[in-house]
Amino acid sequence: MAQPKAFLFDLDGVIVDTAHFHYQAWRRLANEKLGFDISEEFNESLKGVSRTESLERILAHGNVTLDAATKDAYATLKNDWYTELIHKMVPDDILPGVSEFLEKTRLAGIKIGLGSVSKNAIPILERIGILNAFDTIIDGTKITKGKPDPEVFLKGAEALGVVPEECVVFEDAVAGIEAAHRAGMKTVGIGLPSILTKADVVLANLNNLQIAELQNSLFSE
Repeated sequence: MAQPKAFLFDLDGVIVDTAHFHYQAWRRLANEKLGFDISEEFNESLKGVSRTESLERILAHGNVTLDAATKDAYATLKNDWYTELIHKMVPDDILPGVSEFLEKTRLAGIKIGLGSVSKNAIPILERIGILNAFDTIIDGTKITKGKPDPEVFLKGAEALGVVPEECVVFEDAVAGIEAAHRAGMKTVGIGLPSILTKADVVLANLNNLQIAELQNSLFSE
């Protein structure tokens, strides 16, 4: 049976739930600067997507056109509001089972990487106390293309010294699952099967997850 050599984790929605912080900040921008509202349902389409692309989707949603300078200013403003929220995070904000599963992964000799489009990944990991759990961190400061482009995961595999076929990606977003598959990697969706229809395995969270069971599900053929 083949065995995974590396696990690559998305951040938002897998390690911590910062999606609601993103939603609060984007909604505030839409309300205060753009003159319309965005729903939580619409916010689902922004998961795993870069800040620039998220703003473009929001503007299209509200049928609003802005010049490049205003877009840059609004993207920065949204990030300032988001950063204010994440600075209040504490270790208790880690999602269920994450710390335990990272420890199991380490003991199993499997390399651990982060693959996130977030440019705030390192301060978030510092706030919740698990920065040192990762062998490599590929975030929005190290990539030029957001998901569903596979760049973030391919760079993660390269940094860990493994080939894509030896990697398993943990993702909560449709764009992230697509990016992982385009990279040639197995996927574990964290969330709802009705949304993450293309994931190889879908789980509610990492709580009580056993590596042997996961390996059997993904590499048994």
